[in-house]
Order: sequence, then structure tokens, then C-alpha cells
Amino acid sequence: MKAARWVDVGRVVCEDVPVPSVADGEILLRTAYASICGSDLHSVFLNAPPRPGAAGYPGHESVGEVVESRCPGFEPGDWVLTVPHAADGRCLAEFQALPGSACIRLPATAPLSHLLMAQQLGTVVYALRSHPLDLIGKDAAVIGQGSAGAFFTFLLKRAGAARVLVSDKSPARLAYSRQLGADLAVDAGAVDFRSAVMESTGGRGAGVVVEAVGSREAFPLSLELAATGATVVWFGLPEDGDDYPFSFREFFRRRLTAHTKFGAQGEPGLESFRYAMRLIADGAIDVAPLLSHMLPIERVGEAFRIARDRTGNALKVSIKF
Repeated sequence: MKAARWVDVGRVVCEDVPVPSVADGEILLRTAYASICGSDLHSVFLNAPPRPGAAGYPGHESVGEVVESRCPGFEPGDWVLTVPHAADGRCLAEFQALPGSACIRLPATAPLSHLLMAQQLGTVVYALRSHPLDLIGKDAAVIGQGSAGAFFTFLLKRAGAARVLVSDKSPARLAYSRQLGADLAVDAGAVDFRSAVMESTGGRGAGVVVEAVGSREAFPLSLELAATGATVVWFGLPEDGDDYPFSFREFFRRRLTAHTKFGAQGEPGLESFRYAMRLIADGAIDVAPLLSHMLPIERVGEAFRIARDRTGNALKVSIKF
């Protein structure tokens, strides 16, 4: 089979490798589509690969067809969304063996490529369910409008935020954010987002702030945008290296609350992913614009480079098999 292999810092290649065997409790999946997550980019471009690099890794967002099952509840011909823990992901491969507990059967009411987006959407649903926010009448600010940031924009607006103010360096991502309900979409490469938020809120700042990038550069801004008594959600995966700058004195003085959240893959019943699938299948959210780049597995290295460019027109880069 053809599979991606992470071979060096910033370098992923396509190789021919054996099809994996299936153990008890697992299924063998023929991958139809996979997508590149921000956490995959952090891994590939900021670190050396584990030795030896596993075929299909990193990659944990995919949909495919069951071709062999040694797990009760799944039969050949079933179509599923995969939601393994990131460390266990092997989805950038034509076939993958994974536990049935990391798979959810797909509804037949939406295109496969659209339902693929339920993995990322589910992680955002999980973050908000884990720490429910009082949003009615409050302004929310979201730093970064990759797929995760865009999904925060959609869900915050849907939950009753008065206004959702967002920033990104990609015009394509900002355009999609407006489609999802953003009231203000700021080009962070040309306009100071802090000044824009303060002007929009009469100098108060936002009652809820989401940092959906994870970069050392963007992190301090999450506190600068926050109103007194605000809640800050740090969702973006931190970069490796030195600790991030943080003024506890300012955090304390302004009575802020902050949350981090990850690990939706360990949620009992995987309910957040199931809810995300229903939102897509029912047409509550239009994820079609996210399918901006669909490349074959043979071009996986190029796919990673496109996904890394935060100023380009890529919303979500996916791989087809």
C-alpha cells in the first residue's frame, strides 16, 4: 500500500509499505480521505520524527470503509469516521488497522469528504462542552481561523454570543468565517487585532477569548483581548521549546479564568464527535468550503507544505486515496 512516512524535520514522503495486520478488537480500514491537522504540522515542522517513523503517522483524521473486522459491531462494508488519539494515528495510508473503539459509523446523508470534517469539529464541540460558557450578550474573540478556529466561530455564534470577532492572515479563511457568522474578520497581517477588538467593544475587551493557533507569538494576545472577568480558552497546541510568556499579576488583577482542553478521543461514547456528524449531516453547518485542497497520497509532502502556509488560500488540506 502507499503511505506517508515522516522522515525528517519538515519532510514527509510517500512510500510503498506492507498492509498492516489486524489484531483482536481492531478493524482494517481502506482509507477514502484523510486530512492534516494543526497538531500534525506542529509535529512535522518543529520536531524530528520518532525512529523509525511509522507508516501513516502523523495523521488521525480520516474516513474509510471497513474491509476486515475483528471487533464486534463492525462489518465489512461499513463506513466510519476514525478518531484515534493523535499518538496512535496512522490515517495517512491506504489501509490502517485501528481499534473499533476509535471508529464511529457514518450516516449516509452527507458526502464522505464532508463528514471527514466531523473529527476536527468534534474536538471543538468537546472543548466547549467540557467548560460551558455564559455567552448571552457577550462578545467573543477568536485568534486564528483555521478549521478549529472557524468551528469555534460557528459554535460561539450559535450558542448566543452577541458578536464574534476573529483574526487570521488568510483572506480565504476570513471569508469562510464571515460565512459562519463572524461579525468582524480582521486581517492580522495588516491590522492590529487588539486595537480592532477594543474599538468594537468600547475599550472593554471580549468576554470570551479563544486562542486557536497555539503559537508563542499569538499567546500573549489572548490575555490582551480579554475584558475584566473574561474567560480565555487556550485550544491551540503549544509549540515545543521555551515556556510561553505569562503575566500572572495581570491575570490575577483582571480576575480572568482560563481553560485548556484536549483529548476528545477519550470521551465516553464519543458524543462530541457524534454531535459534530449530526451538525454536518443535517446541514446545520456548511463545511464544503473547507475542502479547499484535496491532493493524492503521492503528493503528501506538498500537502504538508500547503497546510503550513497560514497566509495562503488553504482552509483544510486533505488527502484522497
